[in-house]
Amino acid sequence: MPKVLVSDPIDQSGIKILSQVATVDVKTNLSQEELQAIIGDYDAIMIRSGTRLTKEVIEAGKNLKIIGRAGVGVDNVDVPTATRMGIVVVNSPEGNTIAAAEHTLALMLSLSRYIPDANASLKSGKWDRKSFTGVELYKKTLGIIGLGKIGSHVATVARALGMKLLAYDPFITTDRAEQLGVTLVELEILIRESDFITLHIPKTKDTQHLINRQRLALMKPTARIINCARGGIIDEAALAEALQESRIAGAALDVYENEPLEPDSPLLQLGKNLVLTPHLGASTEEAQTNVAIDVAEQIRDVLLGLPARTAVNIPGLRPEVWQKLKPYLQLAEMLGNLVSQLAGGRVESLDVKLQGELAHGETNPIVVAALKGLLSPALRERVNFVNAAIEAKERGIRVTETRDTTVEDYSGSIHLTAQGSQGQQSVAGAILSRSELRITNINGFPINVAPSQYMLLTLHRDMPGIIGAIGSLLGNFNVNIASMQVGRRMVRGDAVMVLNIDDPLPEGLKEEILKVQGVRDAYVVNL
Repeated sequence: MPKVLVSDPIDQSGIKILSQVATVDVKTNLSQEELQAIIGDYDAIMIRSGTRLTKEVIEAGKNLKIIGRAGVGVDNVDVPTATRMGIVVVNSPEGNTIAAAEHTLALMLSLSRYIPDANASLKSGKWDRKSFTGVELYKKTLGIIGLGKIGSHVATVARALGMKLLAYDPFITTDRAEQLGVTLVELEILIRESDFITLHIPKTKDTQHLINRQRLALMKPTARIINCARGGIIDEAALAEALQESRIAGAALDVYENEPLEPDSPLLQLGKNLVLTPHLGASTEEAQTNVAIDVAEQIRDVLLGLPARTAVNIPGLRPEVWQKLKPYLQLAEMLGNLVSQLAGGRVESLDVKLQGELAHGETNPIVVAALKGLLSPALRERVNFVNAAIEAKERGIRVTETRDTTVEDYSGSIHLTAQGSQGQQSVAGAILSRSELRITNINGFPINVAPSQYMLLTLHRDMPGIIGAIGSLLGNFNVNIASMQVGRRMVRGDAVMVLNIDDPLPEGLKEEILKVQGVRDAYVVNL
């Protein structure tokens, strides 16, 4: 009978499910050495945030088939090592959806009616009604930044409360927004026009301090902001200043840049216009039960030879198939990420064309990898090889797959065409010897470029002086060029230039590049 180790406290409902198919040992508070010493005896392990599964621990789990994380994040699991060893890693990305959405609504209502301070005042023996005159949500404008599962649920409830809904989400189609009764707008418009703003986006390099001094300054003096997503999306020092100076009416936070909240945080010095809770978004009995059941069921299914629902690595592929497809999966994900950024984020459709040897055999994992790359700029760790197709469908993205057995310049190639807010964009790529990834075509222009983390793409007229002018601009801004490639179809016609650069593009440089005579467009890509 299989053996499962539960190394963090989980709800008994999860233990009950695991016990149907395995011997379950609950051993909590294990040191890394203790865990490494015993994990080889188990077929599965179920954890929460307390257990760290390092490379050394996972490699010691010679019999492990699945790692289950009862929660959303898997940052305490070395996923690459698990994938290399053929171990499925699962989480529960939806288990706390309702809990987080309801906590957002609870904070919004508490903030609008000063409930925490009124409660404290009454319990201190006062009967003070004048100090706690609030505002109604009815007919107010709610701006929702991020229309994923949590943001969508908030939208549904807020609409029932009679609120007008605006949203900013580059990865939601207009059709999906219309289904939710939401008007899609640009971020600055949302901030200017909203009476309440709520955040439902992951923390990434692009969303760090998304709400900064400049954007706080755009808010109405009567507006309020709520964050139950991730700490660091709001610049807390700038928020404290805006509240102290009454430049905005209020804020409610459940997450912070540093947790626990530091005793000297300026947030703790503020009054009734700020509501704080200690990261309670997922802290409901139902949510804890849901994540335990969700992950326990997946562990049970994998032990019975069935697929997992929400694996964060690639499930269901035989080792020999995985080794063959691995470079093409990496290529498809990279191309999906690239075409997403070129298309402007709000992608309505994606066509995946598999050419040459890729037109034969198992192609669905390649399509899924392309979708994962397409959605990753917005969803980051929330999108994986299992839920990518579901996430795309929920966002109204139409996906088509075509196969072409013709062999042209490469034995196998992947072509992606996306229709987005910046029009139709297409990219293609192939694998060279030693599994080297190459971008071989951008919007019909043939090139041969190795992808890098930072890239600058320009569409320009093929004429003397343009390359030098752009190179000089980058030099003036202290940006180092690692390599450069130009693709063109005819002399003095349109051309594409791809620059691999060593540093992120400084603010303002793209605008200067667009001023160069002959440059028609420029794209900054971060892979």
